[in-house]
Formats: sequence, C-alpha cells, structure tokens
Amino acid sequence: MIQGTGSHVGKSVVVAGLCRALRNRGIKVAPFKPQNMSNNAAATADGGEIGRAQALQARAAGLAPSVHMNPVLLKPETDRGCQVILQGRRAGRLESGRYAERARYAPLVAESFAIMGRSADIVLVEGAGSAAEVNLRGGDIANMGFAEAADVPVILCGDIDRGGVIASLVGTHAVLPPAESARIKAFLINKFRGDPALFSNGINVIEKRTGWPPLGVIPWFVGARHLPAEDAVGLESGEQGGPLVIAVPELPRIANFDDLDPLRLEPGITVVIVPPGRPIPAEARLILIPGSKSTIADLAFLRAQGWDIDIAAHLRRGGRVLGLCGGYQMLGRTIADPAGIEGPAGTVPGLGLLAVDTELTGDKTTIAVRGRHLASGEPIAGYEIHLGRTDGPDCARPLVEVGGQPDGATSADGHVCGTYVHGLFASDMFRRAFLATLGAAASNLAYEAEVEATLDALAAHLEKHVDIDRILTIAGYRG
Repeated sequence: MIQGTGSHVGKSVVVAGLCRALRNRGIKVAPFKPQNMSNNAAATADGGEIGRAQALQARAAGLAPSVHMNPVLLKPETDRGCQVILQGRRAGRLESGRYAERARYAPLVAESFAIMGRSADIVLVEGAGSAAEVNLRGGDIANMGFAEAADVPVILCGDIDRGGVIASLVGTHAVLPPAESARIKAFLINKFRGDPALFSNGINVIEKRTGWPPLGVIPWFVGARHLPAEDAVGLESGEQGGPLVIAVPELPRIANFDDLDPLRLEPGITVVIVPPGRPIPAEARLILIPGSKSTIADLAFLRAQGWDIDIAAHLRRGGRVLGLCGGYQMLGRTIADPAGIEGPAGTVPGLGLLAVDTELTGDKTTIAVRGRHLASGEPIAGYEIHLGRTDGPDCARPLVEVGGQPDGATSADGHVCGTYVHGLFASDMFRRAFLATLGAAASNLAYEAEVEATLDALAAHLEKHVDIDRILTIAGYRG
C-alpha cells in the first residue's frame, strides 16, 4: 500500500507508474483505492463509476476499469457533505460531521479488495490524504484502518517539492501508534528537483529518526502533465501553448475536468482557467463551461463572479460557448430540482443561451458511449455521468449522436452548444474538426497514444530511480 504524508504528494502517479512497470515485467498487477474523494470520475463498462485516477491506473496495468478498484467514492457537493458512490452506484450522502460512519463501508471495501486480488499477482493499494490523520482514525477505511484490516505492508511517500519533507515523514512516524508505524516498511521521496546527492543527508536523518529504509528519490517527472489529473486542486492554466485561447471558468464543484486534458496538449491552444474574481479574457475564442457536481450552486457562483456578463459580451463579439454536462444544463432557460436533490426544491433560471430546460431527477446515468459529431461526421468516444433530463427546441439541433440517439443542443446561430458527453476531446478526429471551426491550425496530436507513451516513460522513470525489486520483496511477491 502506497500511503502519503499528505494529499497531492503524487501517490496516484506513483501507483500508475508502478502498475505499468510491473506489467512490463510480466506481473499481473491491479490497482485499488479503498476510498477516494474526487469529482473527477470515470465510467466503468458495467455502468458504475470510480475515481479517474483508478481508471488511469487500470489502463497502466492493462485492465478494464472496475467498480471494485475504488469501492468508496465520495463526491463533494458542498463544503460539508458528499455524494456517496458504493461499488460504482449512488448510495446517498455523507455529512462531514458523521465521517466516522465510513466504518460501515468496510465490508464492501473488503469484498472489492478480495475480488481484485483473485486475478492479480499483486494489488497496489493507494491511500488517501495523509497517513497521519490520527484525528480521523475512528472508522478509517482509507489508510491505516484499511492496511491493518487487510494486513498489507505500507510504503510512505513524501513530496519534497512543497518543502518540509523531513518533518512530514518524521512527524508521521511520531504521531502514529507504534504498531502502525511498524507497518510502514520503507519510504519514498517524490518530486525532487536538482541533484539528489544534495539530499543524501536528509535521507540519513529520516532513516535514523524513523527506522524506515529509503526506496529512492524520484526526480520531478515532467510528463505527469500529460496524464489525467485526479482532482481540481492542481487545476490551473497551462503553459502558453498557442494563439487560440479557450477560457474555462473555475467553478467550486468542477467535475470531470479531464475533458480539458487533450486541449492542454494541443500546440496551438492555450487553456486559461479563470479563477474567482477575474474576468473571462476578452481574447478567448471559446468559453467552455465544464461539468459540475452541484449545477445550481455553481450557476449562482458563476453569476456572482459576473461571468454571465462576460459570456454575453463574448457572444456579442462573435465568440463561441460550449457547455459540458452541468455546464450544458446551465446554458438553458431553467433548471428544476423538484425533489431537492441539490438543495431546496425549486426552479432557477439558467443563462438562457439555449432554448432548453433541465429537470434534475434521482436516476443517475453512468455509461461509456460511442457515437459521432453530427456537424463533421467524425467519430467520438466518451462517457456520461449525470443526473437530469434536458429537453427543448434547441435539442432539435443536437451536437452529437450516441448509440443512434441525439444528444445535446445547439443555438439557432450555432454559437452556443452543449452535450452530456464527457471525454469528447480525446477523440482526435473530432477534436481537430471542432478546433478547426474556431480557426485553430491542424495538429498531429494523437492523445491516447500520448497517454500510453507517457505511462511507459513514467514506468522507465521509476525503474531507474526506485528500488522496485525491494517493493516486490516487501509485498511478498515470489514470482
């Protein structure tokens, strides 16, 4: 089990790289994360959903995503509550004040872990947040609670790039009970910039203070930006890629923002993530309103930033607007929530840029899809994860066709469109056709091939800098 000294230390990427490295060695490996908290989800073939990071790890391992790779997915809806996904299916809410109640999910976690282990030589388990969250130890299923229940050894990963890695590792040792500290068999230093020899004394201090041996110092892996990110904490404007600007308002409950990943890698495109309090840049050619876990609340936030005014001005200048999933719902005339799924029951006005109306319903659509973009005829592949139905006159001009059925809507002038399909831009031919309508020059980016090449490069990176043979010994592998 790979645990971390905190969130965003690189656990997900390390596990993905190890999955690919072990697969390349001919070892049958499977990823597993008992509990994830993220609004960036992936659809599985059986109609469930898991964290996007586990879907990437499955790909690295050469496996199809399974709901058992991430049996508990918590999707934040407010600052104090999450939607709970159990083994891929929506199962109510969990309020922050009742966090210890996670313990009731332990039997499902154990069941999924056993299922993943049946066909694997090694299961690589990813922890969540920090191993040292002793204040949340009651009912823990994410870190040491799981490690003890499943009796798995732990490797602790620290992030040197953020600073304080010695204190983070030594401090984790200090606050853990002796039995849990003893379960940690080694440590890793991640995201190192510069000459690792300069940190040799730091390695010695950590080993002396904790008794844990080092497994390696992992230099900063530049290619990580080519892989889907796990959550919105790392969401920021990419490097200046080209003259065509796509602006994305940063919504508080932004969801499935991996939609942006292929666009970030396009050489002629600059994706600008617009933070709260900033106007949408006037030079944007396209405003992309992303998915949202709380559509009505995020729509109110969008208006509070004045972004609705910016969008209207953008359209007057001849710009284009695309809404994906929750962003599509926001573009319509109304959003009705008669059952109070997202909050108080009622109906709120949308942005009124598409002649459609949405009703939020209790039935959740979670499915992988294939189809075509109707304007260009190019094939698409993606997924849908949403609550609600959208209908209205502009649906007579759908954006795409999925399984022979229309999806989405387009305004009469063609400048505003939306769809429930996520992942569209990973389809190379569609992406090129769509960007061409914005005036972008054609590129030869093959997105899926780029992800595969990056996973191979990551595996080689870890083979060079990490003692993987020692990891196999810690895991008890005798292949």
